[in-house]
Amino acid sequence: MRVAFDSRRAGEPHGVGRYSRCLLTALRETSAPEAEIVQTHRPRQADVFHSPWMDGALLRSPCPMVVTLHGLSALKRRSERLRTALRPQLRHLAVQRAARVIVSTEAIAEEARERFGLERDCIAVIPEAPHSEMRPRDAGEITAVQRRHDLPERYLVWVGSLEHPDASRHVVKLAAAPRELPLVLVGPTRPWAYELPDVRLTGHVGESDLAAILAGAQALVLPSYDEGLGLPAVEALACGTPVVAFDVPAVRELLGNRAVFVAPGDVPGLIAAAQLAAPPPAVPTAWTWHDAARATWRVYAQAACTAPRPRAGRAPARAASPGYR
Repeated sequence: MRVAFDSRRAGEPHGVGRYSRCLLTALRETSAPEAEIVQTHRPRQADVFHSPWMDGALLRSPCPMVVTLHGLSALKRRSERLRTALRPQLRHLAVQRAARVIVSTEAIAEEARERFGLERDCIAVIPEAPHSEMRPRDAGEITAVQRRHDLPERYLVWVGSLEHPDASRHVVKLAAAPRELPLVLVGPTRPWAYELPDVRLTGHVGESDLAAILAGAQALVLPSYDEGLGLPAVEALACGTPVVAFDVPAVRELLGNRAVFVAPGDVPGLIAAAQLAAPPPAVPTAWTWHDAARATWRVYAQAACTAPRPRAGRAPARAASPGYR
C-alpha cells in the first residue's frame, strides 16, 4: 500500500503539527515491508491520501481519501460563514467525499455524523496518545528546567499556541482571573501575548523540557470548549500532573475520572479547583502512538477498498492489503 500523507503542518509545535509528527513516526515504525508513506499533499499514484486536518482535504482526490477531524468548534463559530462563503463550503463537501474520517472520541464522531451527514461506519474513533517523552520526572530535572525558563517553584500551566488570539481558548480570561499561584503559558508566542497580565511565557520548548514543566506544575488548566485541544491534558496526566478542564463531552470522554471538571465558562472555578488539585491516580499509559498507527493502517486498508467517485480518464484505485504489522 502506498499512502500519501499531507505533512505541510508537521512543523507546527502543537495541534495538527504534533499529531502529524507523532503519527508519521509511528506509522513508519509499524508499517509492513510492502507499505510506503510519502509526504505530499498531491497524491498522485497513491492508494490512499490522508489529510490530517480538514483544510487539507481535497475536493477531487485521485484516490480514496482519509481526513482527520480534531474538533468541530471552529465550524460552530463559522456557522454563518458556512452558509455564504465558498471556501468553507468546499471543505465541508470535501469531508463528505472522504472514504473514511478519523476522530479522537465518540462525542466528536457523533457531531461529525450530524454536521456532515456521514454514515457512522465511515467514521473511525482513534484516540491520540502522549508523546514518548511525556512521563514523570525527578525533582532534579524539574528544578533544572524551572531555572532554565525562570519559573517559580509552584505554578499553574497552560499549553498551546499563542500565535493568534483565540477567544474560544479563554486565555485572556485565564490571565486576568484572580489566583494565588503564578500562571505559566507554554507555546509559540507572538507580541500580543506579552500584553497579558501577570503570566510567565516560555515560548516554544522541546519535548523533554515540556515534560519537566508539566511534571513540576500544580495543575494543567484547560479552559476551552474546543474538543480538539485534549492532547496537552493527556500528556499532563502521563507526567503525573493534575488536570482541571471545562466539562465538555469530548474532553470528559477523553480524560474520564482522571481529571477535575468545572462548568464550561467558569474560569474562576477552574483556577480555584486547579490550585487545590491532587495528583491523579498513577495509571500506566495504556494507549500509545503505535496503537494509534496500527488502527490508522486498518483505516487505510478499508479506505483503499472504497472506490472513489469516477473521474474522466481514470480507472478506480486498486484495492490494497493492510500495511501494518
